[in-house]
Amino acid sequence: MIDKRIAAIDGAVADIFDGAIVMVGGFGPAGQPAELLDALIRRRPRNLTLISNNAGNGDYGLAALLKAGCVKKVICSFPRQTDSWVFDDLYRRGEVELELVPQGNLAARIQAGGAGLGGIFTPTGFGTALAAGKETRHIDGKDYVFETPLKADFALIKALKADRWGNLIYDKTGRNFGPIMATAANCTIAQVSEIVPLGELDPEAVVTPGIFVQRIVPVATARQTQTA
Repeated sequence: MIDKRIAAIDGAVADIFDGAIVMVGGFGPAGQPAELLDALIRRRPRNLTLISNNAGNGDYGLAALLKAGCVKKVICSFPRQTDSWVFDDLYRRGEVELELVPQGNLAARIQAGGAGLGGIFTPTGFGTALAAGKETRHIDGKDYVFETPLKADFALIKALKADRWGNLIYDKTGRNFGPIMATAANCTIAQVSEIVPLGELDPEAVVTPGIFVQRIVPVATARQTQTA
């Protein structure tokens, strides 16, 4: 019987190893798997490479993971905002690396990783410092830069509902990067607000099929993060 439910949230992240590449869903606080991140902080792995849209807000979630000294490199599109003081401090002190990726390129590179592609040619970033050292081509009258795919050992995402097979539906903008990250990771771990019986999810509403999800953890009263 296929059953991907994990009762203890700490057990869901117990095998995230030192040096792992970890994708984390969320667009700022929206869709961020805060409880999974709290569990990962208790686990205290080191030298993680973090792939996410941003580099944390305030002192919770992604920022708390950085503050705990778990991350050596961040690959993201939006590292700085008014409440990104944790990342700012670590970066200025040389304690964390940054690979800056335009947001569209970030999504496309993750999609390429999930699709098994060897990379993509994109016009975004051509002629800028972001294209330094990368292959470029002139295709059909337009200049492009080659970007490699992004893949991960683990993806931590948040969804609204799941069944025990791991089929997922999301809550509005909480969907953001979760679906594509699930396709690009060796092990996708989803925290969900509710696990429903098989057959209760409308197949037309399922965004992430269970084949892309290895573990689901019920978090009935997910902590509400706040922006500054």
